[in-house]
Amino acid sequence: MSAKRSLLWQGALALVMLALCASLGIWQLRRLDWKQAMLQAIEARAHAASGALPPQERWSQLSADEYQWLHVRARGRFDLAHVALVFSPAPESAGGAEPGYFALAPLRLETGGVVIVNRGFTPQSKAEAGRFRTEPAEETAVEGWLRGPQKPNFFTPADDPARGKWFTADPAKIATAFGIADAAPFLLEQEGVGADGLIRAKAADLSQIANNHFGYALTWFGLALALAIIFAVYAKGRLA
Repeated sequence: MSAKRSLLWQGALALVMLALCASLGIWQLRRLDWKQAMLQAIEARAHAASGALPPQERWSQLSADEYQWLHVRARGRFDLAHVALVFSPAPESAGGAEPGYFALAPLRLETGGVVIVNRGFTPQSKAEAGRFRTEPAEETAVEGWLRGPQKPNFFTPADDPARGKWFTADPAKIATAFGIADAAPFLLEQEGVGADGLIRAKAADLSQIANNHFGYALTWFGLALALAIIFAVYAKGRLA
């Protein structure tokens, strides 16, 4: 087979691979536009004045995109007999290196239903004696942001509700472990300064939302360019 003929099918294969890489790069740019629009919507939600929670009758139909980082207020009474301590490295707002726990407790709403509230962070050394186990005992108002269930990654240990060991903030799992049947599918991340000794966010931390689509697009376009250069050099050598 001549060099020119052998290069035909090789060139066709290279062209298919180049087109695939380029199309994936274009797809990532479209995803970038979608993510930027979503981030703008989230930014507006997070910094808007707090509003009412979604009504309980809509909870089962809500998707995370509809409520993520929605700034809300709620009123109810904490079930202090049930607190899930979710292990975590110290957040930046804690100002220290000691790991600890986010304290999640059910808030029985005055309008009905239950919301699992992430009340804030406590270092390990203060977790057992924390005032958050006994305060506030009265009905209270809570403001903060709605968050979807936390998803574990490959390295996240499995939760062990029977032993009180939690590594993911998943309201459905926590509600099931506490025997709560009417819990919301979202978490309420409490904001502000409290007298319970917990460290809470002072503002919505939107840096937690990854947006790597531009980098992915550059990677795919770079692969397409590298493939074109490599094949051109290879073809030139074969035809020389």
